[in-house]
Amino acid sequence: MRSLSFLSKMTIFGFLLSTLPVIFIGAFAFVTSSSEIQKNVNEGKMQLITQINSNVEQKLTTVNHTLNQVINSTVLKKAMDMPLTVNDFMMYDDLRSEIRYMQSFDTKLEDVILINARENWMIKNSGLYRYDSYPYYDKLMTLMNTQENSVWTLNPSKWFFTEENARSVTCEYSISLVKKLPTTGLEKYGLALANIPACSLQDLIQNDTEHLDDILIIDEQNRILMHPDASLIGKSITEAGLTDLKQLEAPMGQFSADINEKPYSVSFLRSNLNNWTYLSLTSIDSLTKESGKIGTYTIYVCVLMLLLSMVLAWLGSRKMYSPIQLLLNQIGGLVTVNQKRKANEFQMISEHVHTLFQSKSQLEREVHQHIGQVRTFFLIKAFQGHIKQIELLEKLAQFGYNKHIEEWKTMSVITMQIDSIDNTRYEKRDMELLLFAVHNMIEELIPSQQRLAPIIIDQTVVTLIGSVDSEEAAFRNTVYALTEQMQQHIYSFLNLHVSIGMSLPIHAFSQMSIAYREGLEALKHRIKLGEGIIIQYENINSGKHYLNLNYPKPIENELIDAIKLAEKDKSKELLKQLLQAVFAAPLTPQEYQIPLTRLLNNLLMVMQESGISLNQIHPSKGSLFEELLDLHMTAEIEDWFWTEVIHPLIRIYRDRQDAQYHNISEKIIDLVQHYYDTDLTLEECASRLHYNANYLSSIFRKETNCSFSDYLSTYRFNMAKKWLSETDMPIKDISSKLRYNNSQNFIRSFRKQEGLTPGQFRDKKKEGSAPNP
Repeated sequence: MRSLSFLSKMTIFGFLLSTLPVIFIGAFAFVTSSSEIQKNVNEGKMQLITQINSNVEQKLTTVNHTLNQVINSTVLKKAMDMPLTVNDFMMYDDLRSEIRYMQSFDTKLEDVILINARENWMIKNSGLYRYDSYPYYDKLMTLMNTQENSVWTLNPSKWFFTEENARSVTCEYSISLVKKLPTTGLEKYGLALANIPACSLQDLIQNDTEHLDDILIIDEQNRILMHPDASLIGKSITEAGLTDLKQLEAPMGQFSADINEKPYSVSFLRSNLNNWTYLSLTSIDSLTKESGKIGTYTIYVCVLMLLLSMVLAWLGSRKMYSPIQLLLNQIGGLVTVNQKRKANEFQMISEHVHTLFQSKSQLEREVHQHIGQVRTFFLIKAFQGHIKQIELLEKLAQFGYNKHIEEWKTMSVITMQIDSIDNTRYEKRDMELLLFAVHNMIEELIPSQQRLAPIIIDQTVVTLIGSVDSEEAAFRNTVYALTEQMQQHIYSFLNLHVSIGMSLPIHAFSQMSIAYREGLEALKHRIKLGEGIIIQYENINSGKHYLNLNYPKPIENELIDAIKLAEKDKSKELLKQLLQAVFAAPLTPQEYQIPLTRLLNNLLMVMQESGISLNQIHPSKGSLFEELLDLHMTAEIEDWFWTEVIHPLIRIYRDRQDAQYHNISEKIIDLVQHYYDTDLTLEECASRLHYNANYLSSIFRKETNCSFSDYLSTYRFNMAKKWLSETDMPIKDISSKLRYNNSQNFIRSFRKQEGLTPGQFRDKKKEGSAPNP
């Protein structure tokens, strides 16, 4: 099974890296928000029941104050000592006035009852009754037996109504404020009851507070005083579903409970006035519903964040993967299909890099093996004078002779040849091996810091010996001692006589070719001096250096190249340099004819090889060589070469180039005219015409005085104007045919060049072509 690519791994990692924080943040936000919702709801419910408690206590306190006013009034105190009868109308009326004063809409007080058990009378809204004849005499007597002198109790409303008007009772229970009479004295024989219908308790606070559906009030016996379901008033709170009553023993608090098999959050507060407990029941399902909305929004936001993070992870992975992709594309052709299936990208790159290092090491070994051959080839050219002076030191430095260049002050070339192998144990076929042996002996005898690498040129072993000593006499003695040591060493090992030629001391590497000639010239004197000798060139040429008659071949090669390229100024400058190099040598006038005729001959050979006849540059005239040999002034010779040979050749080559350039330009223009409506590029033209793109660009600009892109743009612009003038082609189609990305770019480009939009241009052309009326 093929393993995932590194791009896929990076993308998956980016997805995971972005997904986990989003999921964590989303979950944390949901849990936190849900917890905060429940906390805020609970706090709100606690504030609500605190407010309800305050409102109810305010109303109850008002009832208590007004009832105290009644029981402390002189009328009631006087009446408590009187056996009221129907004849005591005035006293009854005064008592009824006191009772009516207490009843008000704000307090919802429905009835006030006054009882005197000792005098056996009872007064309420419906009139004056004999107390012992009242139907609920016994029930009311139980209230007189309470321990407290003033207490709030829940009683059935029917206790306070006669049988005649019992049907008019709107609420089954009443909340009664019971006070024993008289207020002073130890004997209590009377009661004052202020009755508030339990059903009106909810109306008592409805004006100040909304959303009371989940608010309950219970008394000390855990009986329900207020409930949204009026049928539960007077019953135990357990019948409403709240069974865990131990939680309500604290003064206030919150807890969770199951009511009717549903989870609720219960907030409660116990009143200090009458020990009533105010409860708020909040359904956990309603909180969960709100949390569900938050969870839905959270999911939407998280999904959006996940999508965004995934897109960013994909784009980021592609961006980071692009260098790896570039490397894979570069090595793609070097990796087999099996390798691509088995290896991941880094393994492939690693293997390829390892292969490159192996190739590099192998190449270094091969280069090291061949560097000796390259160095030998360079030194042969240097000794023969075929290396430009400006390149000589650079090449020597490349071959590791930096220290020699910096330190050597005096140098000399040593040339060594085997005299003869006749009458020896060697044969002629052994000559190459013998020269190689001599070459190796020189490397062993002379330290590398005192010489350049010895080379073999035409059966001659050549080396350059150098020294940091600038004293020539001491240097000659050192070199001579080395040559004697070499002769002896070669004879002792090979039993061969060798002759050695020594050049004059030189002080610059640029004089290597002169010193080499001197060494060869010294060896030529073996004819007279015999074999096995050491010949110093100073003994032959009176201490003067060999005359350098080297022809400036490198400059001539550059001159010929410049002529072929029709580079007029460069050719004229190179001709001047070549003649200066020729005339710099101290030769006789007759000797100068040799390099001059050589130059003329080489130019005529170039002309002939290029298919140029002599008549094209020298029509109906005599011999060029005779004209050259008749010249005697340097300026005349330079002018003659230029006007009679070189400049005519340059004109012919330029005409050929112009014809070629024109032909190439015509071909490019033809391609533009045929393929202007495609994605034509200069590179594609170069591929079709089999030329370099940069070369075509320079030729086209030279021939047309504009770039390829400008010409193509102008031609397309002219075609657009033609179509706008002569056809009804839509502007969108015109822009598409002319390879614009969209019509707006075409319109902007057209307006920039023409000053009109394409539509305006078409309208203008139509108006101009319309016949006059």
